[in-house]
Parts: sequence; structure tokens; C-alpha cells
Amino acid sequence: MIGNRRIPTRRPGSGSYPATGPDGRRACIDSGARGITFSAMCNLYNLRVERWEYTDRFDAIDDPRNELVVEKTYAAPGKPGYVVREEDGVRVLSTMKWGFPTRKPRKRPAKAGELPFLYDWWTNARNLGNTMWKPWLLRSEHRCLVPFTRFSEPKAAADRSGPGDTNWWFTVEDQDAPCFAGVWKTDQDHDRVYAFCTTEPNPLVAPKHPKAMPVILMAEDHERWLGGSIDDVLQLQSGYPSQLMSME
Repeated sequence: MIGNRRIPTRRPGSGSYPATGPDGRRACIDSGARGITFSAMCNLYNLRVERWEYTDRFDAIDDPRNELVVEKTYAAPGKPGYVVREEDGVRVLSTMKWGFPTRKPRKRPAKAGELPFLYDWWTNARNLGNTMWKPWLLRSEHRCLVPFTRFSEPKAAADRSGPGDTNWWFTVEDQDAPCFAGVWKTDQDHDRVYAFCTTEPNPLVAPKHPKAMPVILMAEDHERWLGGSIDDVLQLQSGYPSQLMSME
């Protein structure tokens, strides 16, 4: 139950998307980030690298706890991205790893210097009643904005023009700094981590990826997401207006 609505609770990660690499394949990453294996599923978005672009845009201060550095113009599972959150009434720009990690045992014995398990990075929250997401969504201080410039969904083989043409890219046209509806927590192994919500796709995304799309917030809903009730959270779980987006 979330608020006054009953939502089924399933095993951790159920109803969510496991992490993927920049080429759109699922990532299982070891503790030293030395071994990465992939299977099909896409989770990839672009962002701006310079912190000041987001601190200025969101009237936020740079988080003094930041230790991670965002160096790439794309976000990858288990790697740093930006989130905007509120702390003591002040907006803060933090760097965190993308995905809520869960451990799983290796299929082979660990080599020297390796831990005996791998990580799955659960980057998208769809079933909000899931115990992976529900405790953090209920606490407004653990909701965040995840700024991006564009996001991708995988192309079917028939739609690809060549080996590198693997993704459709979607852009929000009416905002200069659009944001996903995010949630964050402190993980025992990886410190602060984040994910964002997904929902039914709008008419632009659905023909290319009928399973889901990210929850993108209207600019006027930022405050509502960061500080509103759980009913506000549930009401904001909808696809962005397709007429305000483009695809390439």
C-alpha cells in the first residue's frame, strides 16, 4: 500500500529495468568495475558535464559531500550522474552512481582481488510498491530531479542502418534542462546511488518502445516532486506530452 492506493509488492528489482551499458545491453559489474557482461535491454541518457550549468539552472549549491566526478556526456549504470535534491530547504547538486545495486554470486570462483559476487544495477523504478523503491519514495528528502539532455530506447534490428545505429533518441523540446523523477539512497557498498521512475510510454515513444518510458517532470512540477505527498508522487507517474518531444 502506498498512500491510499494498493500496489503489489514483488521481489527486489521486479517490475524494474536492470542496468545496461552505453550500447544498450544489460551490465553486470564486479566490485572493481573490471568485469562487465551484457544482455539485451536499454538504459542510456545524455547529460551536461559542467556542474555550473545545473547549479545555475536549478539555483542549487554544489554538494560538499561530492566525491565522484562526472566526466562523460552520457550516464552509464554504476557510473556517476547528477541529481538535484533538497536538504534543509536548500537545493543541492549531488553526484551519485546510477542504479540501486543488488549482489549476486559469481558463476565461477573469484580470482585474486575479486569479491565473490557481482552487481546488478537497477536503474529504473516501475513497480513503486516494490520494497526496493517504496521506502525512499515515501520520504520526500529521498526524491530528486535527474537532469538530462536526451534519452534513448533500443532500435529493433530491422530499424538499424548499420552496426552503430542501435538507439532511438528522444528530446524534450520545451525545457532547456528537463528532469526525470528520481529517487536516491545510501548503499552499503557504493555510498549514494539514484534511479528514476518509468511509466506507460506516450504516443511518440510507444511505437519504438512499448514497454515503458521515463517519468519526465513538467518544470512546474519540480517542487511537487521534491516536497509533495505520496499522492503527488503517484499522480505524476505519466508520460510526457508527446507533442512537446522529438525523436531522432
